[in-house]
Amino acid sequence: MLEKEDQREFQEKLLRWYRHNHRKLPWRETQDPYKIWVSEIMLQQTTVQTVLPYYRNWLKQFPDIQTLSQAPLQTVLKAWEGLGYYQRAKNLHRASKIIVEKHQGQIPQNYETLQSLPGFGPYTTAAVLSFAFNKPYPVMDGNIRRVGMRLKGLQMEAKPSVDKQLKPFLTSLFLPRKSSDFNQSFMELGALVCRPQNPSCLLCPLQKFCQAFRSGTQELIPQPKKMNLQKIQAVLGIIKKDHCFLIQKRPSQGLMADLWEFPGGKIKEGETREEALHREIKEELGSRIQKEKCLTRVTHSYTQFRVTLHAFECELKEKPVLNPQTHRWVTLSEFENYPFPSGSVKVIQCLKKRYSPQK
Repeated sequence: MLEKEDQREFQEKLLRWYRHNHRKLPWRETQDPYKIWVSEIMLQQTTVQTVLPYYRNWLKQFPDIQTLSQAPLQTVLKAWEGLGYYQRAKNLHRASKIIVEKHQGQIPQNYETLQSLPGFGPYTTAAVLSFAFNKPYPVMDGNIRRVGMRLKGLQMEAKPSVDKQLKPFLTSLFLPRKSSDFNQSFMELGALVCRPQNPSCLLCPLQKFCQAFRSGTQELIPQPKKMNLQKIQAVLGIIKKDHCFLIQKRPSQGLMADLWEFPGGKIKEGETREEALHREIKEELGSRIQKEKCLTRVTHSYTQFRVTLHAFECELKEKPVLNPQTHRWVTLSEFENYPFPSGSVKVIQCLKKRYSPQK
């Protein structure tokens, strides 16, 4: 813990730096709790530059909680398409309905009530209450955790378990009456100066208080996470009838729930791509393939795995067995009405190049 005099200097330097250096971002120019909430959900595990166009488009489509609560889930997921972690969008949608039905469309300002809503974990609850209402709640995100670990000189992985060591230290520095600015200043320092790689220590207002800087270990903190990225090979069947393509809806539970995709699945060990394609189409549609032709191959990385999709244009021997609830024949333009995983979006882009009328 810092001495009282050092605490005041720490606080003054950090807030002064923030006033002069923070980025002008749309969610910082509003006190609307709904807009701040949306930004916090979008920014989880996503960069600011990626979020900005999604945020603006989202607010055009769903300008308030009432509008969001009344929108169909598929419309909400389509607006989220490409941001990943689709459960975030589903939780936004579910929570908006509860807020309208039980809280007269107003985001609760009570911590326990807010945390009971879908998608409101400890971080999101504290962030919304702090940024929208200036409530005295310290927040702990990846940027703040990294700054705190370097200040304390903690050489370990940046896991949530490290928060037990950081929270007493950060709480001792917290300014309750300036909750929003103080939390945002820590986050902004981590984003702009105390970066994961190549931190700009010579520009840091907290250099005097940083144990990692004094010991020269800032590049070693936090220690890198041990990542074992699973590699998956899958096949997709592009089945065309007249000017339409067959798509199917994923289950409402599990990975990428409620999104749409092309028929297909994982290649099993020992299978060729063509063998996997024939098996999957037979299992899913009850039909055999009489001819297939490779259309494209795309790769997309998710959090814990990297998927390579091999898309084949297929001709079927028999009429496929389809469920009207989970299957659709759609035109190129109608793809815009259905949310897809990012890998499938790349396949759709290829289809549009191949089949769109030449201008």
